[in-house]
Amino acid sequence: MRTGADYLASLNDGRVVLIDGEKIDDVTTHPAFAPVTRTIAEMFDLAADEANGMQYVAPETGNAANRVFSIPRSREELAQRREAIERWAKHTHGWIGRSPDHVGTFLAAFAAHPEVFAAEGGHDFGANVSELYRRLLDENLYVSYAIIPPQVSRATTASGWEGEYLQAGVVEETTEGLVIRGSQMLATGGAIADEIFVSCIKPLGPDDKDFAVGFVVPTNAPGLKQYVRRPYIPAATSSFDYPLTCRYDEPDSLLVFDDVLVPWDRVFVDRDTTGVRRQFFETGAHVLGNWQAQIRFATKLEFIAGVARRVTQVNGVDKIPSVQEKLGELAALVSGVRSAVLAAEYTAEPDSAGMWLPGRQALYGSMGLQSEIYPRVIAILRDLVGGGVLQLPSSVKDLTSPLTSRDIEHYVQSPGVPSEERVKLFKLAWDIIGSEFAGRHQQYEMFYAGAPFVVKGAYTYRNYDYDSAVAAVQQFTDGYKAESE
Repeated sequence: MRTGADYLASLNDGRVVLIDGEKIDDVTTHPAFAPVTRTIAEMFDLAADEANGMQYVAPETGNAANRVFSIPRSREELAQRREAIERWAKHTHGWIGRSPDHVGTFLAAFAAHPEVFAAEGGHDFGANVSELYRRLLDENLYVSYAIIPPQVSRATTASGWEGEYLQAGVVEETTEGLVIRGSQMLATGGAIADEIFVSCIKPLGPDDKDFAVGFVVPTNAPGLKQYVRRPYIPAATSSFDYPLTCRYDEPDSLLVFDDVLVPWDRVFVDRDTTGVRRQFFETGAHVLGNWQAQIRFATKLEFIAGVARRVTQVNGVDKIPSVQEKLGELAALVSGVRSAVLAAEYTAEPDSAGMWLPGRQALYGSMGLQSEIYPRVIAILRDLVGGGVLQLPSSVKDLTSPLTSRDIEHYVQSPGVPSEERVKLFKLAWDIIGSEFAGRHQQYEMFYAGAPFVVKGAYTYRNYDYDSAVAAVQQFTDGYKAESE
């Protein structure tokens, strides 16, 4: 199976990644990307080690493959899939939001339903999906995605915008494939991925046909450029001062297509406004993919809860009732997300293809609260650390310099807790609540699955069994009449 060294060796492939007006020569050595590529490499090494239980024999290929990419065909396989996802999530403590198992999960669900990608115009798009999935399994690929239009105008769709092809769309059809022009967001991890799946999950109108596409391109495809948001790692003074930033700062990219040729064998959907929706919602991809996301989210919240609990121990306030109330609220929030993950697994059922899908009601119920849960968890940690995250040495150098180390050791400490341990803990807390990395993660988790009103209205509301709830009310009210007792 592909190892971390294999992954790193594949990244120096001529991809066009741009920061500060310049092209990055090698993402594996550039300070903005080298640390997170090492983290991803570690994840691939974990999967490649049979002792970690992340491998299985894929029936599609007959070869050993990464279980996080598997199509679960039984309740037991669904549970094993969760355990493999958790193995990766625990390695990063949930801070890699779009790890390779996220889009890989979408592709697995696509492959379980090739009939959704029906042959069209002589092209068998279902076969394309199946072939990509086999490559995903055999090559242990890291696929990112960009499935949201650029924020030119959120009041209209691409066909109503001034200016041609602001959103990625088909500008020409050739015998070789589709020529794509325009842009798409938000390719988290795109700069360090092997390939990128490009489509549109936002509903499109009849006039948006040219933008209703789905395809996969290699990251180094000619004409493809990535404009990456400002990276936080170069400004971090050290991994001691910014322990999360320096390990998990995954890049977010705006993709720009300068007439990129996408060969027919890489096309999933061709100018089909219905087809772009079907690929997500009739294959089970949206359900299975977001279950992976909630597994990661639960792991991340549990890590933050551990930081909060340790802060109260170090500060000696964990016996105070008001502090325990805060920790209790935090425990309730975190437990709720973890419980929803397990409830979705418990209520799982097989679909028409025999693929087991987590229960939608539990899954989307948790997703509907994600935009509220994460800010609240951060607010609780912020309350518990208080001014402790401000009364910190300017950098690790204050702990090592002969000029400053004695004062820091004497004045910045807690009973039974050495200065270095206290500073390390509170630096970690700051990287969760106050650094640029922290700010990005709050915004990221709030809009992970889309705008909150979309998640609650389109997913949570529609997948809750209101019919049974209303029927119970009707049965109750039908049981008595307006009469005097």
